[in-house]
Amino acid sequence: MSLLAVRDLVIEIPQGEVFRGVDAARPVDGISFDIAAGECFSLLGESGCGKSMTALGLLRLLPEAARVAGGEVLFEGRDLLRLTEGEMRSVRGGGIGMVFQEPATSLNPVLRIGRQIGEALALHEGLSGTAARARVVELLTQVGIPDPARRLDEFPFQMSGGMKQRVMIAMALAGRPRLLIADEPTTALDVTIQAQVLEVLDELRRRHGMALLLISHDLGVVAKMADRVGVMYAGQLVETAPRAEFFTAPAHPYSQRLFAALPDPTRRGGRLATIPGSVPAAHVRHVGCRFAERCDEVIPACRAQPPAWHEVAAGHAVRCILGQAVAVQKVGAGATATSEAASPDFQSRLTGASRLSVSSDTRPELKVGAGDTAVDVPAPVSFADLGFPLRRQVMAAAAAAPVLRVSDLRVHFPIRRGILQRTVGLVRAVDGVSLQLQPGRTLALVGESGCGKTTVGKAILQLIAPTAGHVELAGTELTTLSPAQLRPLRAKMQMVFQDPYASLNPRLTTGEIISEGIQALRPGEAGAARLGELLEQVGLRAEMAGRYPHEFSGGQRQRIAIARALAVQPELLVCDEPTSALDVSVQAQILNLLADLQRELGLAYLFITHNLGVVDYLAHEVAVMYLGRIVERGSTDEVLRAPRHPYTQALLAAVPTLDGRGKEIVRLPGDMPSPANPPTGCHFHPRCPLAEDACRVSYPSETKVSATHDVHCLKMAG
Repeated sequence: MSLLAVRDLVIEIPQGEVFRGVDAARPVDGISFDIAAGECFSLLGESGCGKSMTALGLLRLLPEAARVAGGEVLFEGRDLLRLTEGEMRSVRGGGIGMVFQEPATSLNPVLRIGRQIGEALALHEGLSGTAARARVVELLTQVGIPDPARRLDEFPFQMSGGMKQRVMIAMALAGRPRLLIADEPTTALDVTIQAQVLEVLDELRRRHGMALLLISHDLGVVAKMADRVGVMYAGQLVETAPRAEFFTAPAHPYSQRLFAALPDPTRRGGRLATIPGSVPAAHVRHVGCRFAERCDEVIPACRAQPPAWHEVAAGHAVRCILGQAVAVQKVGAGATATSEAASPDFQSRLTGASRLSVSSDTRPELKVGAGDTAVDVPAPVSFADLGFPLRRQVMAAAAAAPVLRVSDLRVHFPIRRGILQRTVGLVRAVDGVSLQLQPGRTLALVGESGCGKTTVGKAILQLIAPTAGHVELAGTELTTLSPAQLRPLRAKMQMVFQDPYASLNPRLTTGEIISEGIQALRPGEAGAARLGELLEQVGLRAEMAGRYPHEFSGGQRQRIAIARALAVQPELLVCDEPTSALDVSVQAQILNLLADLQRELGLAYLFITHNLGVVDYLAHEVAVMYLGRIVERGSTDEVLRAPRHPYTQALLAAVPTLDGRGKEIVRLPGDMPSPANPPTGCHFHPRCPLAEDACRVSYPSETKVSATHDVHCLKMAG
């Protein structure tokens, strides 16, 4: 018997609430699946496909405008849709726990972390006082929060995005649920903490028989965790399969294109395969296949009637009118968005179908339709058309003067105690970082959550006042300028923040958010003329300019944040996890966009990320950061192919593979030390398998491995 059985679930947003003057929107339109005790079922799909709305519907936590219009949600034999609100309170948290996608909006900003987790413990386990505090420390330790006894007395704003995500996971686990719904649980986490959190979830699932509904756009995470996979598109499931079968032979054209969009280092300098267009709006009524307008294998019959389910193999079903698409031959490497991987029999059924050709040096040209009725859709406009001044003569990056030069940057936050708030210590968030960046180059800054990466980015842009050090933008020292003197330079340096919801004004429409920067920093330009084109370039529709941030999914809000940063034509873009909230297809679109901007305009990127696949594709150089300091730096090939620091090696070993079994996931022993009390000597020595007595005495100086590759490690110096 299934622990959870969902049958024909339909969620509607009635006419007049969001889409005025049209029929009710259906973000979830007849979805069915089962989850057994101890099983992990994963939902995949682009942002806006209805995955999160499905999760909210199961717990009856829908937005006020939405309602369940049909179906059943059976949990342990009871239909949750028929329970009273009082009965549902005992189910939420105790029977079914949920990790929400955006921790910044789920945590109460005026309550300390310990109290928020303690509320769940008091409700579901009856714990209070010392016992509750000990349990909170245990939960925070499980999810990898450093110095948990201190952290539980902090407020959410004092934590990084990754730490807030881990607090949400600890809170969801507090009630010991029998089913955990995890909506992008590792989105904001670096690979080592991601490995640790996944290990915790997997261990709880196997030890206690806890079922897991995993919503994720990270195919590596799904490959490691899932027992079965469901691919969702436009409110419906289009493919379900066991994990091994899905990752070996994805059958639906949409599933194949998700694999084709994965970053691949062999395509560095070229373009990633993308899926043209975007997910149709929830109010659109479909006659045929919902993917038809974006599918390069579409035939007239696809638009005539809804596709039926087709059994590909045991437990593997696909909703496709063609019956059976042949899997991409080489999953995750060298796959393309063309139809060439299909078998001859499959290709023979595609006569007259539309095609999408992608190459490394041309823009895709899409023909929608078939035969003589095909219509050419123009390729995306160039960035010169968007009003960006085309720099026709960009100097070679190696010969150009650095657009950014950072020397010995330090950011220390005082720890204040007592009635008089006297300083009793320092949090050394950034403790001597030096780097430089040329025009047209990308420097990736990687490291665990809480190591100071975001603080470096904010200090460079003078959003946080540095304690010491120098920051030069195109030869101008920024640390000595007043706010009024900095204002003219703001257009030259922009930031894409990690949490798009917190960085977007909820009272402004999308159009107003994007236009605001143009009006403030480039008042002579007509921002409205470029608004629709900017939205189209980041994968949104021009008519979305009139919507507010709460009307978008998490991934769509991230795209709005990127469009806002690009609108003022910066020379330096600090990207703080800009693709962490995006599914792989939209990620490919954004990476293509950033690469195109860089080639055409000579933009420099400081790219803060935990996604090493993105780093491998986009970055020219990599700097690895640990506890406020850079421990290894070099070209992308040098750092990712031949890492010399033990910490870098651990990061690379923690990356999950698509086969889910390709290598043992490495979990670093212990937790990252607190920046308020860093270890003596090498900061990494308490967790390093190679540490010696000398490592505990003095911090290692820089050792040159090559002209462009240096590392701070005593083992290298010896």
